[in-house]
Amino acid sequence: MPWKETNVLEERAKFVISAGEGWTMAELCRGFGISRKTGYKYLRRYEEGGFGALHDRSRAPHTRPNTTPQKVVELLVTAREAHPNWGPRKLIPFLKKRHPKVSFPAGSTAGDILKRHGLVKPRKRQRTLTPKTQPFIDVMQPNDVWTADYKGWFRTRNGKRCEPLTVMDCCTRRLLTCKGCPSTEHEYAHTHFKSAFKKYGLPLAIRTDNGGPFSFRGIAGLSYLSVWWLKLGIIPERIDPGRPDQNSRHERMHLTLKQETTFPPQETMEEQQKSFDHFKNEYNNQRPHEALGNKTPSSLYHSSPRRYPRRIKGFGYDGHLEVKTVNVKGNIIWKGTHLHLSYTLRDESVGFEQVAENRWKLFLGPMEIGLFDDRTKRILKYTKGILRKNSE
Repeated sequence: MPWKETNVLEERAKFVISAGEGWTMAELCRGFGISRKTGYKYLRRYEEGGFGALHDRSRAPHTRPNTTPQKVVELLVTAREAHPNWGPRKLIPFLKKRHPKVSFPAGSTAGDILKRHGLVKPRKRQRTLTPKTQPFIDVMQPNDVWTADYKGWFRTRNGKRCEPLTVMDCCTRRLLTCKGCPSTEHEYAHTHFKSAFKKYGLPLAIRTDNGGPFSFRGIAGLSYLSVWWLKLGIIPERIDPGRPDQNSRHERMHLTLKQETTFPPQETMEEQQKSFDHFKNEYNNQRPHEALGNKTPSSLYHSSPRRYPRRIKGFGYDGHLEVKTVNVKGNIIWKGTHLHLSYTLRDESVGFEQVAENRWKLFLGPMEIGLFDDRTKRILKYTKGILRKNSE
């Protein structure tokens, strides 16, 4: 049994005092409810250090055989200070080449060492966007899927920023839009997509990455642009973060665009746009494409029969859905409570479909964007842009 919990130190003091009063060790330990091993231990401590030695001692091991040697710690710290942007998995191979006889720890241990020395800054947590549920729409013919992206900004020789926006038909590789924009703001993208819709018609889906203006850090990642596409009957598809290979055709076209139009860049934005127009014409009408049987994209492409409407209608919902209108602050009122959805949904209508007691699926037109709890008045989770079955 352990020492009495009332005052352990006092009990130990009584024990060592009583040991000198003629009691046998067995009787003494039985009276205090401890083992003889424990009794001998505290008698020895008292003889060595008096009453102060009766306090509890640290249970930490005296030696730590797996502790990283100080020499290795110093090497890691010195290397990190010389290369502040290198992580532990770069530093360790770097050091092994220079100190082949030294045994270095795992990358996680090296990271802990750097953190203890204040050489690792905590990263700001990023909200991740949810891509549309895979698999994507099958590409069977022209205008099933368009792909869109920004090539990456550069400056013309007179110092102007240029952000090339490119839109391509996924089936035929026809480059539909190649416009130099001063930024990735929504207004420029909206203008160029509207021009493409009027000229070529509407695709079934547009596939992009998760950057602006294609997505927004709000409910289901919906941006002003993607909400507009949904109202036109176009499904916004987004690739997984860090997976440009899911848009590999577009990425390969960007490599060619970069090689042929930006080395070197032109003097002005107007001259740079002429270079883009020349590239677009050559890419579509002259350059044979091996994946197309050495045919040109223009020889296989045709416009979409779905024309751009004169008037864009709002979202419609089945009668069994509870319909709410989002106000200018991005909120709806649900049973007297303000529920924030997203600023990108202002003035739009959303539909609630009850699926269980106090549980509602939240829809924007044909797309499921969340699951709502009626009791807590909170969005439980943001879904992945699943299409309603009756919308397919």
